Amino acid sequence: MPRVQPVAVGAAPPEAEPVFARFMAERGNVPNMFRTLAVRPEIMTAFDGALHAALKTGTLPLRLKELVAVRVSQLNECGY
Repeated sequence: MPRVQPVAVGAAPPEAEPVFARFMAERGNVPNMFRTLAVRPEIMTAFDGALHAALKTGTLPLRLKELVAVRVSQLNECGY
């Protein structure tokens, strides 16, 4: 059981709803990391902006960036 319970999609605080809605439209789900960060919506929103800047800008292809993130998570035995 996690120390911090992820926020249910239907119970998102008002500040988190736009981010949750975007994920639902783009992916059909809200990643657990964002559901957990939604406990503090101001942190989740700031992280969402930073992640967007890292993944959606620059010259490397998005797929390569995502593969690097997955590999680093695997190496660190991270469930997220």
